[in-house]
Amino acid sequence: MLKKLLTSALFAGVAAGVLAAVLHFALLVPIIIEAERYETGALTHFTAAPDQAPGDATSAAADEGPDTSLWHRDTNPLHRGIMTFGAEMVNYTGLALLMAALFAVAEKYGHRITARQGILWGLAGFLAFHVAPAAGLPPETPGIPAAPLGARQMWWVATVLSSGVGIALIAFGRALLLPAVGVVLILLPQLVGAPHPAELAGVVPPSVEGLFAGRSIAVAAVTWPFLGFISAWFWQRKVVA
Repeated sequence: MLKKLLTSALFAGVAAGVLAAVLHFALLVPIIIEAERYETGALTHFTAAPDQAPGDATSAAADEGPDTSLWHRDTNPLHRGIMTFGAEMVNYTGLALLMAALFAVAEKYGHRITARQGILWGLAGFLAFHVAPAAGLPPETPGIPAAPLGARQMWWVATVLSSGVGIALIAFGRALLLPAVGVVLILLPQLVGAPHPAELAGVVPPSVEGLFAGRSIAVAAVTWPFLGFISAWFWQRKVVA
């Protein structure tokens, strides 16, 4: 069982990681580069105050809190590409390992895993890991002031766990009360609210921010069902048993 779990996760994670990396390069990297130009002051979308040069807006935003400082910009496209590709491989291999472990638990309780069902598992992961957190903390470009990193990470983790358990209760709960509890768990983090800075501002145009957030969610919407499908497909193969 352990060999089957590890092998299926490795193959599925690599396949999904390649897809995610390609989509990331095609859809997100151009927006990130444009946002970095606004962050450095090379581009502006507003008129600076009389005593402030356009490039000074970034410094003013950066002084608002410990997590609004400039991101490290890697100007080497090859290095940026290698790091992005490697990060996607590690990320989706870990997620595939988690999904394979959940497959094993589901099979133990009599649920047969098929490739078609794997798509539904992938959609559930997409909802828990992306849609629910994005309702409070949408994906952000460089140059956007944010609440302290620790608070955001805690809320994100709590939201993923609460949403994941809630979706599982809705999907597998047999008693009527369990799906109702699942709905409450999904809504709870949103009712508590995500941490945000005192003032919402930034040097990046809202249109660029919105495009980045939308494309980030779209990339996840494609990659997660594929991850579920390919994970379940490899899980079924006797060659990895």
